Amino acid sequence: MQRSLRHALREASRIASRRADSPQRTGTDELQKWARAHLGGRRLVLVSNREPWSHHRAADGSITAVRNAGGLTVSLDALAGAVGAAWVAHGSGSAARETADAEGRLPCPPDQPRYTLRRIWLDETDHTLFYAGAANSMLWPLCHVVFVRPRFDADAWERYREVNRRYAEAAIEEVGPGDGMVWLQDYHLALAARTLRERRPDLGLALFWHIPWPSPEVFRVLPWRSELLEGMLANDVLGFHIRGHALNFLQCVADTLEARVDFERMAIDRQGHRTWVRAVPIGVPAVEIGDLADAPSTRAAEQAWRERLGIGTAKVILGVDRLDYTKGVPQRLKAFGRLLERHPHWVGRAVFVQVGVPSRIGLPEYQAVQRQVRWEAARLQRRFPRREGQSVVLLEDSLDFRDIVPLYRLADVCAVTPLHDGMNLVAKEYVAACTDGEGALVLSPFAGASRELERAHLASPFDIDALAEAYRAALEDPAADRRTRMADLRETVLRRTVHDWAIEFLDLWQRLALRTSRSDPNPGGAG
Repeated sequence: MQRSLRHALREASRIASRRADSPQRTGTDELQKWARAHLGGRRLVLVSNREPWSHHRAADGSITAVRNAGGLTVSLDALAGAVGAAWVAHGSGSAARETADAEGRLPCPPDQPRYTLRRIWLDETDHTLFYAGAANSMLWPLCHVVFVRPRFDADAWERYREVNRRYAEAAIEEVGPGDGMVWLQDYHLALAARTLRERRPDLGLALFWHIPWPSPEVFRVLPWRSELLEGMLANDVLGFHIRGHALNFLQCVADTLEARVDFERMAIDRQGHRTWVRAVPIGVPAVEIGDLADAPSTRAAEQAWRERLGIGTAKVILGVDRLDYTKGVPQRLKAFGRLLERHPHWVGRAVFVQVGVPSRIGLPEYQAVQRQVRWEAARLQRRFPRREGQSVVLLEDSLDFRDIVPLYRLADVCAVTPLHDGMNLVAKEYVAACTDGEGALVLSPFAGASRELERAHLASPFDIDALAEAYRAALEDPAADRRTRMADLRETVLRRTVHDWAIEFLDLWQRLALRTSRSDPNPGGAG
């Protein structure tokens, strides 16, 4: 009785949270009000390597606009629209140039424009040296401690400097002659603030680092560690998802540079400039995702996926990832096999659907994980055949986010099992899409999201038996327990959306760096 009452109360709370003044809509209003009150005439410019929308030409000559899936772009797309920002990013689609003007600008989103996307162009050498080389063969493995050795190359690092300079120059053009704030995103752009500070010392600068930050023992192997830190310290504020990563950064600065590092207040003073370091975990546009999940078109797409994949009435465990060695996809599939071995009543009654987005396929480490995932999926299919269709469905495609939400609805369980991850927003997106209170989340403790989503079924991808047991528990939990877990998870995700994250970060930035005198002995308090 007590459990039923608790469930009823949580359901009432969930329904109330989805009414017309729901957290997402209120958050949008609050963000717009914050922008009007605090940005004033300042221009806000977002800068990331990946663009939120890409344009692709089909074989028949038609052009399709694709909302790129992925936590960073989906979340920041909502933010950019709320405040009418400009967004600088690499134009990657096959029809990128012909859908932008001569300066690379176009209104976004394509159907309801609310901000300006400014594309910059990277050539094949840029991709090889800047993107595949410095960013993803050097910085990515350095920051993800999953036993892939970084490859250090001087030519790649030189091109990284050059491309960062180009991004910075494009951001300056988007700010224009007036005052502005430039918010850089992620490890691709660690040096951009240096150019921005040199060219426009009046601008407010911040960088959010979306991946883990390594320990000093790991970081010290980087030959250009001093230059990397100096580039980042040109910002007024540096953001990380969790406090442990922020503290790692502070210690790396203390060990590497001549600087005053204040661990208590999380501030760094170097050469007359102060940089504040903060942990601000990102959210997702939760109610927007929920509204999309409830749309009739999404329900129809869910049924279409079920028929296309031959799922029938089987329970579905879903994974959605880039095919990256940090995501734990092979371990996830092995654990599904272990589940079927130890609990054979699930053979034929459970299907694993893995969306594996091809990623960085020119790099041997990524080719290896792609082969491993394909091999594991084929092995499980041979060992556990299913009369109605496949036991393991591998979708190697870059899906539009609007195609992924129906899969979230379809899934009885979502498996998010990275070996090391800064946040992982798939976990939060899935919870946001579970508007009926059903579903279950299996989550790695090595994802930053595990610090918030404590009611998920937590299991290490390094322990295949424990992960298999987490699948079993998620599938077999009594209905009331499952709904209570999901209600708790939804409460967390709805309480801290991308708008809350943006307001918190922008407010910290404003309060600590833009409103406060550098000479104030205690600006912003300990924070």
